[in-house]
Amino acid sequence: MKKVVVVIIIILLISSYFILDNLGYLPHRTYTNKDFNIENYYSSIDKDHDGIDDQSDILINVRNYIKTKPKYQSKYYANGYPDDNYGVCTDVVAFGLKDAGYDLKELVYNDILNNKEDYDIEKIDKNIDFRRVVNLMVYFKNNHISLTTDINDIASWQGGDIVVFPHHIGIVSDKRNKKGIPYLIHHSSYHPYEEDILEELSILGHFRVS
Repeated sequence: MKKVVVVIIIILLISSYFILDNLGYLPHRTYTNKDFNIENYYSSIDKDHDGIDDQSDILINVRNYIKTKPKYQSKYYANGYPDDNYGVCTDVVAFGLKDAGYDLKELVYNDILNNKEDYDIEKIDKNIDFRRVVNLMVYFKNNHISLTTDINDIASWQGGDIVVFPHHIGIVSDKRNKKGIPYLIHHSSYHPYEEDILEELSILGHFRVS
């Protein structure tokens, strides 16, 4: 009987380990560009003139945003940007760009006005259109640098890049796994804010602001 109990406990411990590991709750060693002899990318543009290049600025801002631990909930805001510690995946990108000098609400709105044929929108609403993944895919494709979606081309991925999936979006982390594939900084209802998940997702687009 004791042997059976011990076996059950071992099975439960092993199962718990794999469950927690898959959910991203167990720590793993992370790597950086330096570990793979990849040169850090720095933008030549400093949009908001704060002394920090745009690529670095976006990554810093995104990390500051997720430190607030926003709760996941889709809501409409009269001013567009969430102001109550709630948000969705698109807000990670929006706030990352906003504090680097890019007002995504205005940028997407203007791009919709100038390229209506690219967007499947019946009624334009600038307070919500920039918070929809499908619109952001079009906007970034129209206005920013489009890069490879091959995650095994690890040198082409840099912290601060934007990556779009079906119905989801996030920012590339400067942390990498042991294969050199970067982590993702994002917001969903059931995942950590930063995790090693790119290999599990279908990537539609990979962009760099400047």
